[in-house]
Parts: sequence; C-alpha cells; structure tokens
Amino acid sequence: MGGPDSRQLAAEVEGATLASLFLDTVAAHGPRVALRAADGSSTYTFAEYADHVARLVTGLRARGVRRGDRVLLMFRNVPEFHLLDLAVTFCGATPVSIYNSSAPEQIAYLGAHCEATLAVVESSRFSDAIAEARPDLPALRGVGAADGSADFTFAELLAHEPADLEAAGAVDVLPSDLATVIYTSGTTGPPKGVMITQRNLLYTVALLRHALQAVEKDPTGYRTISYLPMAHIAERLTTHYSGIASAYEVTCLPELAPLAATLREVRPQLFLGVPRVWEKLHNGLLAALAADPAKRELFEAGMHAAMPIVTARDRGTATEQDLATLAFLDENGFAPVRAMLGLDELHIAITSAAPIAAELVTWFRALGVPLTELYGMSESSGPMTWEGKRPIAGSVGKAIPGCEVRLADDGEIICRGGNVFAGYLKDPQKTAEAIDADGWLHSGDIGTIDADGYIRIVDRKKELIITAGGKNISPANLEAKLKLVPLVGQACAIGDGKPYMSALLVLDPDQARAFAEREGLADSSLAAVAAHPSAAALVEHGVAEAMEEFNNAERVKRWVILGVDWLPDSEELTPTSKLKRRNIATKYAAEIASMYD
Repeated sequence: MGGPDSRQLAAEVEGATLASLFLDTVAAHGPRVALRAADGSSTYTFAEYADHVARLVTGLRARGVRRGDRVLLMFRNVPEFHLLDLAVTFCGATPVSIYNSSAPEQIAYLGAHCEATLAVVESSRFSDAIAEARPDLPALRGVGAADGSADFTFAELLAHEPADLEAAGAVDVLPSDLATVIYTSGTTGPPKGVMITQRNLLYTVALLRHALQAVEKDPTGYRTISYLPMAHIAERLTTHYSGIASAYEVTCLPELAPLAATLREVRPQLFLGVPRVWEKLHNGLLAALAADPAKRELFEAGMHAAMPIVTARDRGTATEQDLATLAFLDENGFAPVRAMLGLDELHIAITSAAPIAAELVTWFRALGVPLTELYGMSESSGPMTWEGKRPIAGSVGKAIPGCEVRLADDGEIICRGGNVFAGYLKDPQKTAEAIDADGWLHSGDIGTIDADGYIRIVDRKKELIITAGGKNISPANLEAKLKLVPLVGQACAIGDGKPYMSALLVLDPDQARAFAEREGLADSSLAAVAAHPSAAALVEHGVAEAMEEFNNAERVKRWVILGVDWLPDSEELTPTSKLKRRNIATKYAAEIASMYD
C-alpha cells in the first residue's frame, strides 16, 4: 500500500488541530448532512453542527469549563455526543468518554484519576450513577443531563449566544494539547488513561485517510453507522474524528439490537464491525436460509465454489475463467443477499478490536462484501496495520504508511510513528514499559511478518496458554475456529497448567432458534437447545472438523456447552466482545473442573 511516510505526514498536519480540521470541513461542506439519529428524531448539517458547537462552547464556559480542564461524557451513540465532545475541545478542555456500563465505583476511580471538573451525560440512566460517585469526585463542579436529572440541562447549555469558533480554535486549542484520554478496559488491572494529543490525532486521521484513498479515491461524504461505544478508540476514530475529516454522514444508533434493520436503511459505504458483529450477520443469514433447505444448499454450494476463487483473486492468481465464474455466482446468488443485508453499497468494510477467523473473512469477501482486517490499539491512536487493496485472510495486513512496524527479538509486534500516544496519564512507569527509549510502542502481541510484509497475530503475549506439558498454545486461534462450528457463537479455550485443552462453548441465539424449529422443539431457549442430544452431536462433529488443522497438543479434547448467552459489556465480555478470561475462569469454575475430572 503506497502513501506518505512519517516525515511527510508530520509536515502535512503541522500546526493543525481537531478544531481547525472541523472549521475547514464546515467551510467546504456546510450544507452536507453530518449527523442523524437512527430513529429520525434529529439531523444536523455541518453548518448546524458548527452552530450548536458554538452555543455549547459559551454554555460550557458559563459552567466554568476552562482550558486544561477535563470533562466526563457518558452518552450512547446519539448526535449530542459529537456536539458536546467537540464543544469541550473548542473550550481548550479535554473530553473523556467513559463506558456507559461503568458502575459508581468505576466512575469514581476514572473521574478522580483524570480530575474531571464537569460531567455531561445523556440521561438519568447515567446521572444517577455519577451522583452516587460524586462524594469521591472532589474536583467535580457540576453534572449536566439532557433530561433535567442533574444540575443543568443540555438545552440550558445551548441557550447561549454562539462563541467565535475561529478565535476559540486558534487561541485555546494547540497541537500539544490532549485531544482525549481513552481508558483501557481494565481486564488485566486498573484502567490506564491513554493520552492522545491533538498532534497524535491529526496525524492518525491523515494516515487513515491516505490509506482509504489508496483503495477508494475519495471517501468524502461516505455514509456510516455509529454504534460501538464512544469510549473505544475504534468508534471514536471512525465516526467522530474521521467523520469530521472526511465529512461522513454518520447515523447514530444508540442500541445494538436494531443494527440489522439500520444497515438495510442506511446502506453504509463504510462500516466498521468488531468480529462478533460479522459473526452475528453470518449466523443470522444462515439461520434465515435454514427455513428453506434447498435454497441454503444452493447458497452453500455457491460459497464452496466462490471462496477459493476469492482467495486466488486476492493473491493475484485467479484466471479469467475464475473471475467469470465469480461474476456469475455474484449476479445470480450473492448480490441479492448483499442487498437483503444492506451491505450492497459498501466500499470499505473493516473488522477490528479482536481476532476473527480467516474463513469468515473469506466468506464475506466471496459474498461480495470487501471485508478487511485492521490491527491497532488505543496506544497507537487506532491503526497500526491494514491492507485494503490485496488483503490476505488470516493476516491483519501490512504496516499502514506512516506507522513503522517490526518484531522485537521475542516476536512482539512493536511500532513507531506520530500516532504513538503521549503516555499513560499519571503513570510514568507504565509509560516507560510501553514505549522504549527509541520510541517503539510495545503492543503486547506476538506476531509474524512474511517476506511480503503481511503481519499475522499469534496471540496476546500474556494470554498464551502453557499446558502442564509445557506447550505454548494460542487460545485466540482455537477460539476463532470453534466459533465457526455450527450452533456455536462464543468460545473460551481453557488449558493453562492443564493436561490438555478444553473449551467453554456458548450457542449463537439465531442458530439455536433455527435448530429448535428444524427439530420441532417446543422449548427453543438456549438452555433447552444446549441440553438436546442432537445439538450436542452437531457440535461434536463440528469440533472434530475444526480441530483437524491443529496438532494433538493444541486440540480441544473436551468441552461444555453453556445454555446462556454472553453479551457485550457483561461479566464475560468487554464492550467490544473481547473475553474477560479471569471473570470467566471464576464464574465457570465448576464447569471447567468437570472437564478435568
């Protein structure tokens, strides 16, 4: 993938900030729709976006927000988040979005750690939790909520004369300022505050835009959907920061449940999904096709023919006859399915934030969805690797131009560039552990790089399983395969210090319902399907197939099918559906013990 190097990118964004970037976009695209609520309740052009931000700046200043302050935000994916986040920036302050599921004690820790002086939230759903945490937040001077459940309302902030954004952006927002603090999920200890400067942010936005332009000449004005947590760098970079940079039309979806319907309505041109979202789309389609066995058989036969052709095409080895076959299959089988899913106008489709099975990437690419895998972390302000033109399933692409990537002596992936964060807030020791003396960010992930520069992730350095026999095993690779087993939606590999590998398997709700209908079960609950002998036999056959490519030490020998669902932002999963391994090990200790009796 061609593109500017780090020096060229740094020169390109020299002196720029999110404030200046926004004003440039408003000047160029004022009448264009910028934000819309999925339910149709509100729509903002970029010109209206700017007017609301200007009024909010005056309102926030009236509430005492000053340059250098930090402001807590707790919002679902609604347009008001974007307005407030940017207004805080124009005040010279730092917006800190935290996960909406945060308990009062977590809010107290995060708010005290960043020394928040103000909090603005969506509703009483969040203001009540902040009120409980407030005694432990000595710097907090006030709490605002849109529904009037706090000290002041969103409407009161708006009821001011607009500030001069040109003046505010020039005086109060500097490239060295903190653009935001992203808190890590805290699954391996207390959350760390990832400090991302305006310079980091502008560099990363430019880096990502150049990468997209190498695939799609001009992504300006693309339709996309905001639905992942705004406290996560992936969503924030994709729909907030890049939304401003490339004048995207962002549809804000506050709940995940209507995503499938929203995809059909919006027909996005750019879409980011964590692996679980792509898995749900895949499983939902197969469950729908199950109602017509002949149609499903025909579809799967088409997929069987298309997937190797897509692999050859992506590697540049497909013949003219191969491509003609693929075009025929697409026109007669796959194009209508894409349209049914609302994915027929996608130019850029990305999966990120967690491992995904290579077969699933190839499946979507065969369907005509241009799915690609992006790898990065909060500490790299988002992207480190991506390949949009010629991706290879199972690889996270190549170093994205502007970010230098290599392997350390122990195989750890490290990177260097203007996108590397400024350090952890109030934690110089952890910062020194993450960024070495030469400026290399240590990812904590073990990987490989082939002769063509394609990078593969082996696993998290700290998550590699060491069995009682001393074998180092990647749980992520096993789990990705297990999630392709019929009926299985989630998997957690077990085996640290154990004589062999085992797994906890969680059924996919859509596939489980389809199974219950086929079997004529009166009870279609997950618990009933998990206990059914035919379901157990189907899973057993699928696990045996999935384990064929692994050696004996790696193969899962035993498993337990759980009759429950694991949901994002729960005891078992982070908001982006990564496994909380320690929680799982504790909660399901009895089930794990049963596999080693």
